[in-house]
Amino acid sequence: MGIFSKPLLQRRDRREDIPEGLWIKCPECGGMIHILELQQHHYVCQSCNNHFLIEARQRIALIADEGSFEETEMGLVSANPLGFDGYAEKTADLCAKTGLEDAVVTGRLLIGGHRAMIAVMDFKYFAGSMGSVVGEKITRAVEMAIAERRGLVIASASSGARMQEGMLSLMQMAKTCGALARLSEAKLPYISVMTHPTTGGVTASFATIGDINLAEPRCMIGFAGPRVVKETTHQNLPSGFQTAEFMLEHGLVDAIVQRHELRGKLGKLLGFMMPEA
Repeated sequence: MGIFSKPLLQRRDRREDIPEGLWIKCPECGGMIHILELQQHHYVCQSCNNHFLIEARQRIALIADEGSFEETEMGLVSANPLGFDGYAEKTADLCAKTGLEDAVVTGRLLIGGHRAMIAVMDFKYFAGSMGSVVGEKITRAVEMAIAERRGLVIASASSGARMQEGMLSLMQMAKTCGALARLSEAKLPYISVMTHPTTGGVTASFATIGDINLAEPRCMIGFAGPRVVKETTHQNLPSGFQTAEFMLEHGLVDAIVQRHELRGKLGKLLGFMMPEA
């Protein structure tokens, strides 16, 4: 028997004045990261380079020249055109919890001094799904870019079309692509930024038809999920299937950009691509 005895730790010995939520576990490497360190590095793990999900307005703050962002198309909220049970209550609850009116934020801004329109999707609102409001706000952002001779940047993070709006949701795929065709006819640049995850009808429409397609490291890009693809094709999927790196290797993505480098990259691209005044 030892000379000294060590009392067992008990839950009641835990200090109650230690605030919760200060440490976050990285889902990739399992490391514990202090929230302040994570914020200082734009929500990127410094051990494994995992890019955490961030909110739309946080991403805009990383991209926009200081003080230049002006939000547009505020006040648009989802109706319940199909009478889907519980949909109105769900959207109202999400509005209250997230401070968002729907899954995309749009506005004017400067990026490296270049005038642009931006639309940034937010995964925390209905998993970034695209309904009528998302399609309408993106289409209006494209139309405003044409009217004001601005470049366009869309940052995607989405589970795809919103099933609660049925065919009206699927119609947004054609609507946004039609608007982007008019932007191309006006000889104005469109840069698509794909973040984790970009899937479903968003991948099959505006997210993958940019003049330049950028992506964050290791983000998921695809239409159907890997399990569905495997069950449908009855084949083993390649290593890294549906990652940004896989898409870069196969030509869907033009470049993978670290989050802290995105503003500079977008500024340079807009400088090259914007027509002379």
